[in-house]
Amino acid sequence: MNVLDHGFVELIDHMGDDLTIVKAARTSYGGEGHMIDPALAERLLSTLLQQAHGTPFEHVVFTFYVRAPEMVFRQWVRHRIGSFNVQSRRYTQVGPEEFYVPNTVNQELIREHYQKCLELYQALRTLGHKPETARLVLPGYAVYSNFYWTVNARSLMNFLTQRLDSHAQWEIQQYAQVVDSFFAEVLPITHRLFHKESV
Repeated sequence: MNVLDHGFVELIDHMGDDLTIVKAARTSYGGEGHMIDPALAERLLSTLLQQAHGTPFEHVVFTFYVRAPEMVFRQWVRHRIGSFNVQSRRYTQVGPEEFYVPNTVNQELIREHYQKCLELYQALRTLGHKPETARLVLPGYAVYSNFYWTVNARSLMNFLTQRLDSHAQWEIQQYAQVVDSFFAEVLPITHRLFHKESV
């Protein structure tokens, strides 16, 4: 799903569902988790969220593929309970479509600046400078990178609590909204209860 001007979020893979959480929680009491009344399952999920008993939610895992500006990634990676693999600028080239241009400032001035930085970067590469040296002239916080993010549902909810908040930076809120839509697809009951408890 597209985000900002050149970004996106894709759900690559996931493991588990609402029932996985219920089964994990019932293990504490030695209960059989395979035949569960849906109403009881929802009540248990609600209780787990209300009492902040997060361990059962850790048994559902999401893997996302994300393209985001560095300034968004820097905020994202602060949620350390998750695994990241990030595109390296030592091994990949930077092109003109790889800079974030916010629409809240003079876009033409920013585009001109980015173009000069890109030209200098390309000139340094042509002169034989290593990518890790040439990239120093790039506008660091604006450059897009791709990354994999694997996270369990408990940590995902923490991310959403922080990044859907109205005080979060607008750009990362846009990404959080897309992540939240995938959360709703995979865990519809948990998602509904999570937002109900967050109100």
